Amino acid sequence: MSEALASPLAEQSPLAILSDIFGYKAFRPGQEEVIQACVEGRDTLVLMPTGGGKSLCYQIPALLLPGLTVVVSPLISLMRDQVDALKASGVQAACLTSALSPQQQSEVMAKVRDGQIKLLYVAPERLMQPYFIQRLQDLSVSLFAVDEAHCVSHWGHDFRQDYMALGQLKHFFPGVPVMGLTATADPATRADILQQLNLQQPFVHQGSFDRPNIRYTQVQKYKPLDQLERYIREQEGSGIIYCNSRKKVDDVSYKLANRGINCAGYHAGMEPEIREIIQRDFIADNIDVIVATVAFGMGINKPNVRFVAHHDLPRTIESYYQETGRAGRDGSPAEALLLFDEKDVARIREWISMTENPQRQQVELQRFAAMEAFAESQTCRRQVLLNYFGEYNATACGNCDICLDPPKRFDGTVAAQKVLSCIYRLEQSAASQYLIDVLRGKKLKRIIDAGHDQLSTYGIGKEESDAWWHNLINQLIHQGLARVDITQNAVIKLNEAARAVLKGEMAVNLAVPRMNLNLGKKAKLDNRNYDRALFARLKKLRKAIAEEDQVPPFVVFSDMTLSHMAEKLPTNNAQMLEVSGVGQTKLARYGEPFLNAIKEYLAGE
Repeated sequence: MSEALASPLAEQSPLAILSDIFGYKAFRPGQEEVIQACVEGRDTLVLMPTGGGKSLCYQIPALLLPGLTVVVSPLISLMRDQVDALKASGVQAACLTSALSPQQQSEVMAKVRDGQIKLLYVAPERLMQPYFIQRLQDLSVSLFAVDEAHCVSHWGHDFRQDYMALGQLKHFFPGVPVMGLTATADPATRADILQQLNLQQPFVHQGSFDRPNIRYTQVQKYKPLDQLERYIREQEGSGIIYCNSRKKVDDVSYKLANRGINCAGYHAGMEPEIREIIQRDFIADNIDVIVATVAFGMGINKPNVRFVAHHDLPRTIESYYQETGRAGRDGSPAEALLLFDEKDVARIREWISMTENPQRQQVELQRFAAMEAFAESQTCRRQVLLNYFGEYNATACGNCDICLDPPKRFDGTVAAQKVLSCIYRLEQSAASQYLIDVLRGKKLKRIIDAGHDQLSTYGIGKEESDAWWHNLINQLIHQGLARVDITQNAVIKLNEAARAVLKGEMAVNLAVPRMNLNLGKKAKLDNRNYDRALFARLKKLRKAIAEEDQVPPFVVFSDMTLSHMAEKLPTNNAQMLEVSGVGQTKLARYGEPFLNAIKEYLAGE
């Protein structure tokens, strides 16, 4: 085994490295304790929200420990972005991926052997190859960091077979500490991670799952393309729209592009080269909006995503939390929009029922029930979300649609009777839109041909809009008075409970339908006092520098760092080092052009 390599930073304190290398003046909660435990040689499990600073928990120990830190990561794009960001901060890092030629891979390993690399990023399938294990055993490895550690667990929402073998690391490297890191793990998944990775008496840090800068909102899905277009035009910056199928991604991205939205689709059915180009363009701020399946996201290290919208209901709260967590990783205000339709619930239950493994099916149904409960909740959404992860909070957040615009209730008995009676008179054979068309008395050929314009319920609901009735029907489904039969083209059928309502024996309490958001423009944390015009100028400069250096813009400086510059207005090196996110290396590399831009702006040029 080669001699341990003395780290040039080993004598520095973690806080000094945090400031000098990464440009931050203080640790976030839990980071310092995790770093200390790791440096002392303990196994660790780190549960922190996306954007909570997980990476620094192993990057700083890597600079303090004498040998090599090996980071296990599931996606090439994530590895490459991490390496770019580390290099920009002056840290010796590299990744070994299939995207590199054999010669490039040999060059990386030569640098590793010579002690020129402190952090090496690899995929789990490469790491656990016998030849690679043997090569690492000839080196001095100080730490293994397993990112996205929930992938190791059968109970996790994103289980990956390649992660299963990582528990053997303790066998091959008995004295080397292992750190698992994840942003999404319920109690069962956490226990499984500890067991699967074979962590010995680990130090476990469970940070708060709360992302207070994200505003959670939900509206009834109705004409979703119109809803999404209106929503996107109200946003500033880039965003992601998630759909449940490749076909829906193609359809939504094509139609939004035709409406003048700068967007692109992304899913696993596309050519890898095309996906690569789209992803890089999004990270480089050349594309504003990505419409994607869940295939897009885990590897996206783009801190300035300002919104995430779900066109369709996710299957688990973990998925929803992780996907919405891609917004606002820089700590600035961000939004998460969910378009909700009861018909999506029925479809997803049908998909899950096709799962062949009975145990897996049961787990998925339980997880989906929790997601459904979140979507149907009439209480603070953040409380529901955090409670799921075992983080109980009695205080409403003040930054979700329920808190900002509480649902108003009304006696909906008469309205419910109109709907239920119409379902009955249509012989429980009509889907929701046809039902609404009859209620509103539309003179459509298909209604007249069927003689449904002669029904006593024809036109009894013309005083309300299509969208209003659509919402009301979904509430009646939610209350168990009616159901969607997806085996018969989503027709609406009556449940036994409807009988008492139709007879006038039971009252129905409903929420006033809300089809659009009216929550005010100002997000909860958007009270920063910085110069927006200067911020825009600095973003333009950042993009030009990033293109010249062929790196993503956030590698130069994050949006949060630029907003601090536009607030503090530094005009010399000492003042620039006071800006959050500016360390010695970045000051030397990028300080001058940004200082010049600020001086010119202040001089009125």
